[in-house]
Amino acid sequence: MPLLSSLALVAFLLPGAGTGQTAPPPSAQEIADRLQKKYDSIRDFSADFVQRYEGGPLRRTREERGTLLVKKPGKMRWTYKQPEAKVFVSNGIRYYQYIPADRQVVVANPPDDREPAMTFLAGKGNLTRDFNVSFAQTQTQDRWTLRLEPKTPQAQYDWLEISASRESFELRTLVVAEKQGSRSTFTFTNLKSNPGLADKEFEFTIPKDVEVVNASKH
Repeated sequence: MPLLSSLALVAFLLPGAGTGQTAPPPSAQEIADRLQKKYDSIRDFSADFVQRYEGGPLRRTREERGTLLVKKPGKMRWTYKQPEAKVFVSNGIRYYQYIPADRQVVVANPPDDREPAMTFLAGKGNLTRDFNVSFAQTQTQDRWTLRLEPKTPQAQYDWLEISASRESFELRTLVVAEKQGSRSTFTFTNLKSNPGLADKEFEFTIPKDVEVVNASKH
């Protein structure tokens, strides 16, 4: 299953200026703008994640857990720990997908600007430039949720929904609506901004005695 990833969203109500009234809440576009500015201030971050996948004719679900590291621009490391070990690494030049049980490493180009969900997460994309933004139907008191429809049609997904804390702007969830009708929901916790991640965190050494598949686009 391709790794997609992308994030975003947040906002707050502005108090009225001496009127005793509360100003109307910001628009979805304003929230996306504020989130973009917040994310632009983050150089790197780490987080724990749970991915819940629902798909297939019987709408079966699968849950996986792991950690995520991101360093701008273009460096990412997704480490899946349960129930199966998997690693997805982008060092900004090459992308590696390694599933130990398959004894195979796929080497490809890193996500490019035609994949806004991934490029935003990697610090290269822009929410308001790459997506048509609106509010999702369901909102909660502690977070806002945006629906993001890519301005350029994507081969792997139709739309995204992302939520973030109203107070801290920290990412909470990302929902990916894939072309086949399946859904992947990522829930993020323990997010740490600007921890000073070293470049070596995004290095990948191909293990011995595994098949190497070159999927790079030339």
